[in-house]
Amino acid sequence: MSLATSYKLIRYSPWLVHFNTGGCNGCDIEVLAALTPLYDPERYGVRLAPTPRHGDILIVTGAITKKAAERLKRIYEQMPRPKFVMAVGTCAVSGGVFAGSYATIPGADKVIPVDIYVPGCPPRPEAILDGIVKLVLKLEEEARKLRSAVHRT
Repeated sequence: MSLATSYKLIRYSPWLVHFNTGGCNGCDIEVLAALTPLYDPERYGVRLAPTPRHGDILIVTGAITKKAAERLKRIYEQMPRPKFVMAVGTCAVSGGVFAGSYATIPGADKVIPVDIYVPGCPPRPEAILDGIVKLVLKLEEEARKLRSAVHRT
């Protein structure tokens, strides 16, 4: 299967892997609220993956503790390619109120590559879904670029 085909498949049915690295759990509650029938993301094919090996998009929430950074990297490596990462909440984006602590790393992008940032403390479910939509649109653009590059050669 080509990379362009993979992008196309993910675009139609992105599966999410949610990983909390520490913090107050406010962002976790909002991520789970975004996946409820009230917002109904399943109509767009968005589902919570049962394991990282089935996930397409890794959603990282909470302050990145040094112990959780090792697990975060391991989960990221277990995901199949192409894979994408969303940092949700101020703690995952920059460390938030925990920045400067001896036990935390200031942002998920210091551990793994991040594609989309959703700031807020905590961000609203609408903002999280908007981040997913923006990532899916980014996937569509990448698939279009890959298809045009293949047709040129």
